[in-house]
Amino acid sequence: MNEIDYIVEQLETLVNIPSPSGYTKQAMAYVEKTAKELGFTCTSLRKGGVVIHVPGKNPTEERVIGLSAHVDTLGAMVRSINSNGTLRMTSIGGFMMESVESTYCKVHTREGKTYTGTILTKAPAVHTFDDARTMERKEKNMEVRLDEIVTKKEETAALGIETGDYISFDPCFVACESGYIKSRHLDDKASVAVLLGLLNYMKETGNGPECDVKIVITGYEEIGFGASFIPQEITEFVAVDMGAVGDDLAGEERKVSICAKDAAGAYDYDLTGKLITIAKEKKLDYVVDVFPHYSSDVSAALKGGNNICGALIGPGVQASHNIERTHKLGLKNTLELLKGYLEV
Repeated sequence: MNEIDYIVEQLETLVNIPSPSGYTKQAMAYVEKTAKELGFTCTSLRKGGVVIHVPGKNPTEERVIGLSAHVDTLGAMVRSINSNGTLRMTSIGGFMMESVESTYCKVHTREGKTYTGTILTKAPAVHTFDDARTMERKEKNMEVRLDEIVTKKEETAALGIETGDYISFDPCFVACESGYIKSRHLDDKASVAVLLGLLNYMKETGNGPECDVKIVITGYEEIGFGASFIPQEITEFVAVDMGAVGDDLAGEERKVSICAKDAAGAYDYDLTGKLITIAKEKKLDYVVDVFPHYSSDVSAALKGGNNICGALIGPGVQASHNIERTHKLGLKNTLELLKGYLEV
């Protein structure tokens, strides 16, 4: 299996593991298991993350590289049970209600049961509701229709469904012959898969970095504090997240994006410049962009008071926080930039 096929295989597995922010134990366990099978040691964080340790050939305290990606995704939570047995939901992460209308979903109870359903508006049919087209798509007008015989609140409650239960969205993963990959949750499971591909490459080739590397997999990025704590020995920290594609941006799915500035501010000038130089030297298909509606795990780490310089890269992802799309070439360019950065 070649490098990119390995990454796509990991990506398909990852997007099909439900993991809205705060409900990431299963996804974290999968990443940790895979890293250990590749020969790397891991440390679990109390806040729910995993640190994968990659030993350097000539480690020093002066330089320890940190890489991050997040397994947490958009999702929802049961806010209450409606009188007709449907569920009212509250959002986890920032997305348009239009992007999840008519989406299949799963409800995960604290007793370990899983129920399927569909997210709809309260006026889901043009044949029977005058306001089906005009009803505003916002939380209070959305509901989860369960695939269970329930017609009232008490019947739904009898299933064990309660306020606070998580709701995950069907990813709808498809890998196209053209190289495009479309799915929910490419933000940021595409980059988690790239990092697993990087570990697999180091195992297969025996090539390792000069300095120690800590790969931090976080579980609260979508709600703003994923990497607010990182191992204190890290001196430079690169978030591997999605490259935004859209209005007034140069990025696209087949390229790796290097972000110079996002909504939280500018990234480290020298580290960003180093990544640009590497991309040029390796003749990668890359862009430098500014993301006006975006922040990353590096932003959280800096706000958490960590003494680091930080940068952000990632494969281009179109239609972010929706049914997203990237391309195998974007994954490859990201992997090659990381290889150049680690000198492996």
